[in-house]
Amino acid sequence: MWYDNLKEKRLWAYFENIPAIPRESGDEEGIRQFLLSWAKKHSIEAKTDKTGNVIYYKPATPGMEGKEPILLQGHMDMVCVKTDTSTHDFTKDGIEIVCENGIVRAKDTSLGGDNGIAIAIAMDIFSDEKLQHGPLEALFTISEETGLTGAFGIEKEYISARRMINLDSEEEDIIYIGCAGGIEVDATKEIKWEPVDNNCLVYSLTASGLLGGHSGGEIHKQRANAIKLLARILHRIDSLQLLTISGGTKRNVIPSLASISFVASKERLPIITSIIEEATKEIKGEYLIQDPDISICLTTEEELPELAIDRKLSQKWITSLFLAPHGVATNSLALPGIVETSSNLAIVGINDKEQLYAVSSIRSSVESAKNELAYVVAAAFETCKADIIYSGSYPSWTPNPESKFTKLVAQKYKEFTKKDPIITAIHAGLECGIINSNIEGMDSLSMGPNLFDVHSTKEHLEVESVERIAEFVKFLISTI
Repeated sequence: MWYDNLKEKRLWAYFENIPAIPRESGDEEGIRQFLLSWAKKHSIEAKTDKTGNVIYYKPATPGMEGKEPILLQGHMDMVCVKTDTSTHDFTKDGIEIVCENGIVRAKDTSLGGDNGIAIAIAMDIFSDEKLQHGPLEALFTISEETGLTGAFGIEKEYISARRMINLDSEEEDIIYIGCAGGIEVDATKEIKWEPVDNNCLVYSLTASGLLGGHSGGEIHKQRANAIKLLARILHRIDSLQLLTISGGTKRNVIPSLASISFVASKERLPIITSIIEEATKEIKGEYLIQDPDISICLTTEEELPELAIDRKLSQKWITSLFLAPHGVATNSLALPGIVETSSNLAIVGINDKEQLYAVSSIRSSVESAKNELAYVVAAAFETCKADIIYSGSYPSWTPNPESKFTKLVAQKYKEFTKKDPIITAIHAGLECGIINSNIEGMDSLSMGPNLFDVHSTKEHLEVESVERIAEFVKFLISTI
């Protein structure tokens, strides 16, 4: 097995089972049944609430009955992305794991270490018969990646613990005690079609090779957005008719691939080619450091469709995409080094109702700033009189630096590692704030191993970091 030479073989054996099960957000039944079956096999009490979350319970070991319960928490679902050439089917295919040079990754797809590694760590702890501990619970939620559905739907009577360790963070030596809130802005516009002139060509423009990544955890890295690149280029070209447009896959993923096809005059081919070449040169120069493998490709074909999108609407929609904000809006002054407010122009396309649509995801640790940026995004699409829907709003998790639980965990972390952890907040969304608000008296923190390039095909876990965090969590629950 790929983990035969790794130190924590049982943990990695558990992890191997998780990516083998299709578990895109909304399709968690397979992983839910696996978790329930595994619990039964190991004589662990397990329940499922009405939302579909799974909860494990393990009584204290003898002599530890008086300890306060601890809740371990992670989510079952994953963000599913694959390379342009991959034939992987996330509805039925297991993910192929590769272990090399101290990292664990997937072949041509996202790994699902976010947040499969939390499940594996919890399984390893619950099956460790030598571990001394107080009462333990574990909560595995559904659809964290697409709306925090499980966290919102948790039934408080299933949870007795009031101290929670969320294992959904991606950087060792950091304890997170706060996170951003978010909201989604959806814009749609009815398509008006018009005839295509015979003296035209079909132009197809594609942006690919971008790094993409997590729109919360990596928005500060200033990587390119494939949708914004194409809008930037096409905004310089007038009198075109859109044919097709697609870009982005998930609301919390920075788009790494986008394609737009359009109709324009044959005679304008040299001008259009020149505009694209000039813009491509600019873009490659601007992103040379943070996104060095950007590719902008133009192809043409002479076979024409009968209809294309109205010229005025085509231009207005491109303008809306050009105007829509993307990236960091403000950095936090209260927490230096942390993004306060950002937006991600995440998805564009044409739906089966023959509507142009766009999805933007807004994050902020300040509620008013979150809403204000959402209005700015909406204003960009209102220039073409699009219909706007605001959805999926969730609150920020306000840091509590005076938390006794956080101070205790920080003390134990220093005792275990001989170094002080960094205690801060994160711009990505975590379930802690929602769970805290649903379960009165809950005190939460978040931590995790080094996990890189999540929500992308480059996602990978650092083996030694995973094993250190797993060992620390065992130490923690055996000593508090």
